[in-house]
Amino acid sequence: MDQNNTENQIDAIQYQAEPQVKHETTLYAEKVTDVGSFHVTNALLTSTGAVIVIAFIAVVIRLKLREVPRGIQNFFEVLVEGALQLCDQVTNSRKISAKVFPLAISVFLFILVNNWLGLLPVGGFGIIETGEHGLSFIPFLRSGTADINTTIALAIMAVVSANLFGIFSLGIWKTFNKYVNLKALLSIFTKVSKEPTVLVVAPVTFFVGLLELIGEFAKIASLSFRLFGNVFAGEVLLMAMSKILPFLLPIPFLFLEIFVGLIQALIFSILVLVYFTIAAQDHDEHSEEGTEHHTAHV
Repeated sequence: MDQNNTENQIDAIQYQAEPQVKHETTLYAEKVTDVGSFHVTNALLTSTGAVIVIAFIAVVIRLKLREVPRGIQNFFEVLVEGALQLCDQVTNSRKISAKVFPLAISVFLFILVNNWLGLLPVGGFGIIETGEHGLSFIPFLRSGTADINTTIALAIMAVVSANLFGIFSLGIWKTFNKYVNLKALLSIFTKVSKEPTVLVVAPVTFFVGLLELIGEFAKIASLSFRLFGNVFAGEVLLMAMSKILPFLLPIPFLFLEIFVGLIQALIFSILVLVYFTIAAQDHDEHSEEGTEHHTAHV
């Protein structure tokens, strides 16, 4: 009896002496290696892998292009045509769709592949790093969209590109007046004698333009945090389920995250289309048309 107790104590001491490897889900992407002074994170590796996968598929499709589509070309032509029709429903203009569609589909594919690569069951591949709290495991793959830096970069790109599209479509003066409506303030001096209400309407219109400028920054926050929050929450959910029952319980949640990854990519790309469409619209023309229609009706 004493011998068994002694052996159990020895085993317990050995177990405590062995370093325990921990893996915790962090809000930030974890560093995998360094290239000079540049930190390479697991989110960056996944994003790079997503670009390689998309480029490989694009090259394969390009090499198989034929005048009479068949096989994989036929499949992708159906997908592209359906996506373009969906784009038309958002923009209500084939002219705008033709210009914006390449960017929207590229963003969709990048986010989708990123979301799905982060779900691959390769959690055992990574490095073990010594830190302040002992040994920690860092996986090689982490969805790039589960890193707030990636989603903020995508959101900034979308909003800035939409405003540049507005400048090319309407001109820099009209785009500038959407946000800093100097035209409304100048109208006080030209219309006050005929329309005294302009003293109230013009400052309000100017203030609304400033609100739209603030709204551009709100778009960046909305796009980035929505995508990041959904993808990161999915990874945390899968991690929690795998801790409870590693083999069976995570499977339905894995399929759920596959669906969520698709939906989030679709939502982001559709919002990009909406922002481009709004940026290409001339609000002054619509307001003038509405005024003329109201006057004619009266």
